[in-house]
Amino acid sequence: MSTTRQEAESPTFYLVQEEAHEHGGEHASPTLLGFWIYLMSDALIFATLFATYGVLAFAYAGGPTPRELFDLPLVALNTGLLLVSSITYGMGMLDMHEGKTRRVQMWLALTALFGAAFVGVELYEFSHLIAEGAGPQRSAYLSGFFTLVGTHGLHVTFGLIWIGVMLVQVGQRGLTVENQRRLTCLGMFWHLLDVVWIGVFTFVYLLGTLQ
Repeated sequence: MSTTRQEAESPTFYLVQEEAHEHGGEHASPTLLGFWIYLMSDALIFATLFATYGVLAFAYAGGPTPRELFDLPLVALNTGLLLVSSITYGMGMLDMHEGKTRRVQMWLALTALFGAAFVGVELYEFSHLIAEGAGPQRSAYLSGFFTLVGTHGLHVTFGLIWIGVMLVQVGQRGLTVENQRRLTCLGMFWHLLDVVWIGVFTFVYLLGTLQ
């Protein structure tokens, strides 16, 4: 049977072709396995930063305490922005499996919008703390805080760049097998950042303001 042009351009066709290729070869694509290994190493980095923050959590050096520093409603708003961005990305993945290219692009753009808002609020918080004399050099506690939260913010910024790249690639090439694999890896990365931020919100902000 001959393959029509429409079938050949569909995401399902690409997936079937790749599956047939991988089963016919000796080894499957190592991309997802390699990315899982990267995510585990990234999780270890954050675990180390959490442990460091825990050691320095009460080293205020006579400086301000978390209760004096944090605007909890603002942080809760920022947490909501990141959680909603994870939902919009999940919606995009559902549409990806159905081959809806335009809707995938829409959800990616919304995810980037919420992610950019998250970074913007975090930058505002940092600038406000520094203006109040509570910069990372003020105490060991603040050094641990800025390092942990700032590292997470840098990861979100990298994720935003990655989303921008994927918007361009999906627009140019559609939902090819390669792009679907990249979107899957990006999704795992983005959801990991959500999990890490829940830990930051709980242990740094919530528990900090209760001290």
